[in-house]
Amino acid sequence: MTDTEIPARPASYDRKVALVLQGGGALGSYQAGVYEALSASPYQPDWVAGISIGAVNAAIIAGNAKKDRVAALRNFWHEVTLPTAYWPSGPGAALGTWQQKAGAFSALLFGQPGFFAPRNLHDWMSLQGPTSYYMTSALKDTLERLVDFDRINKDGQVRLSVGAVNVRTGRFAYFDSQETAIRAEHVMASAALPPGFPPVEIDGEQYWDGGLVSNTPLQYVLDHYPRRSRLCFQVDLFQAYGKLPENLEEVGERQKDIRYSSRTRVNTDAFQARHEVRHAINELEKILPAEIRNTEQAKRLHAHGCVTEMDIAHLIYRPFQPQGASKDFEFNRTSMVARWEQGQADAMTTLRASPWLAPQPPETGVRIFDVVHDILVAKNPAKPGQGQAGAESRAAPGQDGCAS
Repeated sequence: MTDTEIPARPASYDRKVALVLQGGGALGSYQAGVYEALSASPYQPDWVAGISIGAVNAAIIAGNAKKDRVAALRNFWHEVTLPTAYWPSGPGAALGTWQQKAGAFSALLFGQPGFFAPRNLHDWMSLQGPTSYYMTSALKDTLERLVDFDRINKDGQVRLSVGAVNVRTGRFAYFDSQETAIRAEHVMASAALPPGFPPVEIDGEQYWDGGLVSNTPLQYVLDHYPRRSRLCFQVDLFQAYGKLPENLEEVGERQKDIRYSSRTRVNTDAFQARHEVRHAINELEKILPAEIRNTEQAKRLHAHGCVTEMDIAHLIYRPFQPQGASKDFEFNRTSMVARWEQGQADAMTTLRASPWLAPQPPETGVRIFDVVHDILVAKNPAKPGQGQAGAESRAAPGQDGCAS
């Protein structure tokens, strides 16, 4: 795939570019594939934000020179998908399923190199006992080896934001390289999902995985003041739409998809509604008589208006086959490569279409595009409740690809 397949980016489309990465554990290699496609495109992100595994990917991107980012991501994903035990495999159609289950079972028993490891026996023998099943000191070593935190904090070419939740107060917190010096601990805190992983201490407070509150940093990026018109690539690892489960394994997978994708939809829809109101305020102000426009009430309303325009390109990991409830901790090398390649392919499909280059109606503040979904629906116009598992329920025809 080459740059020539992607439409040229006109100078008139001068929006800043953000990359927003959802949490999802082992599914995160899909995001690495998306970034590989973006890295060779005219759309280089100046801001990368992530939660959980998205924070890890984001730190690797922001903490390396452009020419080294894909290699650093590949090094990380190859390291954490090294087998920790030998699991025999046999012939037959069930081989892929067996390998997936074996990979997940191996991660539970032995952890993953460069990421996490089971606690020692003496931890369980203490009177108080541990606060997690695994230790993540290996992740700290990996991050400090693969991420140049001086580049993030001093160079500042790519802004980094990672989300975590304060264990004591329950309040969500973003650690932003424009506001604080980012260390490996900030990234680890964003990925400290309990009870598997322990909380991480930062400045005297303990933090857990930000996915406990919100699994996507989209709202933080687009609502951050002062706002800028942006093209935001939102990369999610759980799909909202899926077939009815037929067994307990599929029930576990479906409930995870619904739980994490629903938060993304709520945040996206809420931002779109707010931003459309901001644009409506501007439109209203233009037609107000001067005597009303100059009142205190009109001035307070004006303060809530906004002229920025946002385009959101949605990329969602949609596996072609069921992967089971353990898919987010199934670090099988074959699965990692397949997810990476699918992310790269989906991103290239989206870049080739570049729907954001179409003229934007002046009254529209937010456009949401899901190119892969639109293609899937066109190929398989399913009846309600019988659709292809990969097709999200999005906008009705004629709604310009925006989420309803």
